[in-house]
Amino acid sequence: MPPNRRRRDRDEKRHEIVAAAADLFAELGFEQSSMTRIARAAGVTPNTIYWYVEDKDALLVAVLDHLLADALRQLDQAPESANLVDRVLWALGHLQRRSNLIGVVHARSEQAEVVASWHEGFHALMDSFVMEGLARQGVPDQELQARARLTTYAVEGMLAHPTDPATARSVLELVLSPGT
Repeated sequence: MPPNRRRRDRDEKRHEIVAAAADLFAELGFEQSSMTRIARAAGVTPNTIYWYVEDKDALLVAVLDHLLADALRQLDQAPESANLVDRVLWALGHLQRRSNLIGVVHARSEQAEVVASWHEGFHALMDSFVMEGLARQGVPDQELQARARLTTYAVEGMLAHPTDPATARSVLELVLSPGT
């Protein structure tokens, strides 16, 4: 078999495993989704999963990477004219579909380095995204990092504690408005 076919098959199989895990994590929760059940949903044996990921925490990170990449692809298609508050609200709405994973990430971060590392990377990505938007609005450099971190914390807080859209908008406008 040519090497490129084998690589494609491996990538496809990994994608199937990650997709099955994402569905089960959403439906049953992380703790209730056993590797055996995930394997069954992906159409592989439980041992096969370990050819693709080291353990369940690494599978969680693969699911999170997949969800984040999907959100970023969709965000890239959003009109550039949308203001920063609207873009962050869009991201919040997209992430709310999998908000059950927020608690899992925080809990597993204390137990699994791979999850803690992913969580730190998420904060860095979110901070960078917000800082770029704030800089375009003319927010002074010395305020960028603090406002970005406040926004990241606000988003995580609203994911962990569902908030009505009007309140979410008010919070984000307060943190992201250039004049405050």
